[in-house]
Formats: sequence, C-alpha cells, structure tokens
Amino acid sequence: MSEPSSVRLRLALVDVNNFYVSCERAFDPTLEGRPVVVLSNNDGCVVARSEEAKRAGIKTGTPWFQVQGRAAALGLVARSSNYELYGDMSARVMEVIGRFGAWQEVYSIDESFIGLPGDEAMLRHTAGRIRQAVWRHVGVPVCVGVAPTKTLAKFANHVAKRNPGLGGVCSLGSVPDEEIRRIQSRVPVTGLWGVGGRTGHRLKALGIDTIADLRDADPLMIRKKFSVVLQRTVLELNGTPCIPEVEERADKAQIMFSRSFSTPVTTAADMDQVMALYAQRGAARLAAEGLRASMLTVSAGVSRFAAAENAAGAGETGAGEGTGIPTPGPGTLNPDTPNPAVSVRLPAPTQDPIVLTRAAVAAMRGRMVPGTRYVRAGVMFSGLEPATGQSTFDAFAGEGDHRDMGTLLGDVRARFGEAAIGLGHAGLAEPAGWSMKREFASPRYTTDWADLPIVSA
Repeated sequence: MSEPSSVRLRLALVDVNNFYVSCERAFDPTLEGRPVVVLSNNDGCVVARSEEAKRAGIKTGTPWFQVQGRAAALGLVARSSNYELYGDMSARVMEVIGRFGAWQEVYSIDESFIGLPGDEAMLRHTAGRIRQAVWRHVGVPVCVGVAPTKTLAKFANHVAKRNPGLGGVCSLGSVPDEEIRRIQSRVPVTGLWGVGGRTGHRLKALGIDTIADLRDADPLMIRKKFSVVLQRTVLELNGTPCIPEVEERADKAQIMFSRSFSTPVTTAADMDQVMALYAQRGAARLAAEGLRASMLTVSAGVSRFAAAENAAGAGETGAGEGTGIPTPGPGTLNPDTPNPAVSVRLPAPTQDPIVLTRAAVAAMRGRMVPGTRYVRAGVMFSGLEPATGQSTFDAFAGEGDHRDMGTLLGDVRARFGEAAIGLGHAGLAEPAGWSMKREFASPRYTTDWADLPIVSA
C-alpha cells in the first residue's frame, strides 16, 4: 500500500457509470437528469437504473408492473433492453480505453482493466484523459480507479463513483493510508469485489464486518476457513497482486441461444418458427467463434407458476425422416412432459445453418403437449470443435451445397442488420407474435441503417 510513487506500472479499472442508461442517454439527451430504468427481456423487471431512479427508491429486480402506475408521478422513463446498442457501444468504449494502456483486460461489458505506466502525477493525468476521451468519442461517462492490485483498483473505482469531488478519478497512491483505512472501515465487507452475502455472513461470525477488518485478517486463516480465492483478496487488499488475467477458455463446452416469449407459443407451427430462428442465431455464434457442433439440444418450458397439463402427446413421430437428421430414439424423454428437452447427435460436426435448422425443427416436432402454453425455448450446441480442416464430405450433395452458408448469412446481417436475411421462417420480415416483448425499445442507432440518427440544421 505504501510503495513509492516511482513504481512504474499500476492497474486501472475503467467502469462506465450506469452503462445501459448511459447508452440510452448518449442518443437521447432528453433523458439527462430524469429517472430512467432499463427493463429485462419481455419488459419484465428493472435491470438498470439511473442515479435519479435510485434516489426515487426504484430497486433492481422490481417487476415493471409494480412501478408502471407510479411512473408518470415520478417522471420515470422506461426503456426495453437494447442489447444490439449496448454491445456495440461497449466495443467502442473498450477500443478507446485500450489506446491508453500498456495492456488491456476486458472484464465485462462495461469494465476493463488496463496497465498504466508512470509516476503518480502521470497516472492521475492519464486517468483524466481516459475519461475525457471516452466522453468525447463515445458519449458515456466513466470512472477510473488506479491502484497496485485489481481488488484495490475496484475499491478505488468505488470511491471515485461515490465522491463527486474527485472528478471521476481515484488513484490510491495519492491518498494517505490513514484515509484509505478510514474509508475501508466504513464499507461493509460485502461491498468488496467477489464477497457475496453468504460469505459476508460467515465473515461477520468471525468479527470481520468491514473491508478494513478483512484487510487485517490472517491470510492463512482465511484460506483454511474459506478458500484460496478469498485469501488472494486479503493479499490484494494489502498491495500484493495475485489475481491473474482472466483468459478466455479455449475449450468452450457449449453455445446456447435461449429466450422467453412475449406471448406463449401453443402451436407446432409457431414452435417450428422458434426452432428455426434460434438455431440460425446459434449457428451464427458458432461461425463467429470458428466452431462446429456435433450435438444439438432443443428445449421448451412452461411457466413454473402454471399448472402442468398432462394432455396426451400426439404429433409427427417421423419428423426426422427425409431430413438427413437422426430422429430422437424412444426413451429420450417422456413425450407427455410439458417441458420437453431432447438431444440429437448430428451426422457430422457442422456449423451449417441449414443442417442445424432442420435438426432443431425435427427434434422438437411431436414433443409439444397439445394446448400447453410454452413461455420459453432454447437451442444448445455442444460437442464443439474448431472449424478447421475439411468437414466430412457428403457424396450426394450438390456442388452449391458446400458453400459456407453460415459465414455468408453472418456477413449480410453484419452489413444490413439482423433482420436482413434468414432461412425459412427466420427470414420473415415481420416479427412473429411470440417474439420478445420490447414495448419501450429505443432505436439500434449504431447497428441498423434504418435506425441511423438523422441530424438537421
């Protein structure tokens, strides 16, 4: 903690303030100064809040229907989750941040660690430049915490956010150790990165209530009673870096595309549409990550609050015939279950959206219970391998069938938008009635030509 200012490298955590709300405000200045909330899928619950909404008493996780009646009186504005916008804005923020660091580790959609060289004066100056650059080039506010370790950088960022007088920057090297200890003694241990409520309860039983208490704890005792992870936290609080860079796993086990419906799906025809669309979205992820799948799993579910209807499962038992896709064998699941889930092994590892769409549709056919109101579904790919080398060759396929259809569809969507192209039902221009509810959706300003902002002078 008391290392000299001549140390040439520090960690900085750059975090976007109220990220989802800030993305919405970047393109709609009328939201500035107003309480704003962003809602979860199907406009269900509050998942993000502006500072004004927090002061109005709106809690994360609150169902929207409980707040909607008070919205007008509070001046509250709601926005549906706009993940296309948020993902693109995140990429822009991370690109700007990366210009300033000796290295960069993107930690989440709105947070990034970077390595900053220089003495204390230069660290504070660079942190200020980062804030200015992100605001100028992307239009969202960030706070920067600078410290010797990741845990302390998180803590410094916390301090920067809650003390407006710091101008969004807190470098612990310029803060006296006595002041740091005073702040840490006022923050509950559960306010520390990686310490959840259950762990906090166990720590409290040992007399460890605050961050300062944990900082003073015996690392060996903490490891014995808890874990090596919490021991590392203690060491990091005392200025010893020991949390390594989080590396992306090369052995990704599965890729899944799953969503809830705005309107329950009750017919086989609608479920065919769902499976076709979800399979192609999942196939796009496979292609983007350079992977092929050898196993496909489809599932659908009813509301856990709804009574299960045990109607007889009638359907097209030969759904897989003529498609080149194995039909799930008997005993894979009970066809009368209201929550069907079935896996099929593909003829060969593939990322071909045509093959995967046929497989997903065929696997689900005959598995729905008539009259059941399905509220969610998903398609999962497993048995993944790198899409390198030559795939198994089908001697009966035409020459045109061996084109890289997944990459082609991905390129078209990237240039013209997600709704520009699709196979079968996934290519319909109008969204289906069961598609995710987004009543308060803002335009996809940066990812769809039709939503490009127009400025008039």
